[in-house]
Amino acid sequence: MSPKTSVFVKCLLLFAGIFSSSLVFAHSDAGSIGGGFMSGFLHPMLGLDHVVAMVAVGLWGVFLGRPAIWILPVVFPLVMAFGGALGVMGVPIPYIETGIALSGLVLGLAVAFAVRPPIWVAAVLVGAFAIFHGHAHGTELPNAANPLIYSIGFVIGTGLLHLAGIAFGELTRWSWGKYVVRSGGAVIALVGLGFLTGTL
Repeated sequence: MSPKTSVFVKCLLLFAGIFSSSLVFAHSDAGSIGGGFMSGFLHPMLGLDHVVAMVAVGLWGVFLGRPAIWILPVVFPLVMAFGGALGVMGVPIPYIETGIALSGLVLGLAVAFAVRPPIWVAAVLVGAFAIFHGHAHGTELPNAANPLIYSIGFVIGTGLLHLAGIAFGELTRWSWGKYVVRSGGAVIALVGLGFLTGTL
């Protein structure tokens, strides 16, 4: 197996594994894992609405190139942690589920159409969506969980989903890979639309 083929197979397996785990577990069951690090770590991976947006951040970063490939996956978890703190404190933010659904739709479309805004615009957009995801994590904090340990877990879990997006996005090194990745963005957008319209 050539090195390029090996990278391709690994990317596909990683991407498929993350999506299949999200389809098996329901988003609302995330809190049943118990408190602490593992609950926080697994929570982003147990909801398809979270997974698609976080993978899209990595994919979009690859399309935008350096330094966006690293800035976006750093901005998202940092701002998400802030949103999580607001959720733990009970600070209300309206339209949380709508914001999460829109994040998948908008970021998926950005990947599908290879949208290339200035880096600060992309960072602000990603950060804005991260607030909604973080708030959802914070408000779903299990009663027995340590907020700090739980937060560390969901930030690391989120980072791994970003890395999965970056790994899949590496297929753009090949001319045909750009179409595959953009098709992945279209699928993410459709999932986001499904959550937005209540069909998923």
